[in-house]
Amino acid sequence: MLPGMDPKNMARMMKQMGIKSDEIESTKVTIELKEGGRLVIFEPVVVQIEMKGEKSFQISGKVQEEEDAGEDDIRMVMEAAGCSREEAQNALRETGGDIAEAIIHLKGE
Repeated sequence: MLPGMDPKNMARMMKQMGIKSDEIESTKVTIELKEGGRLVIFEPVVVQIEMKGEKSFQISGKVQEEEDAGEDDIRMVMEAAGCSREEAQNALRETGGDIAEAIIHLKGE
C-alpha cells in the first residue's frame, strides 16, 4: 500500500489495471528450503495477487526458521515407535525436535 493512499482508491486503480487481489485466511505458512530446513510464518497475512493470469503471493507475519531433524534422531524415533521415516520426521517437526515427545506422540501414549 502506498502511504497516504485510500485503500478503496488503490483497489479501484488495481482493478482498472487488471490486477486482482484477495486475502487468504490462514494460520501458518511453511516454505521448504532447497538447502534443507524450512521457514514457518505464524499469524500470517497472505494476499494473493493475480495479474495477466499469473498468481503471486505476498506473505507477512512472525517468521521462524526450523532445521531438519538429524539422521540419528529420525532413526531413533523410527526404531522406538515402529513407524515410517516420514512419520518420524513429522513427529519430530511437531514436537520441536524432542525425541521422547515424538515417540510418545507416535505411540499414542
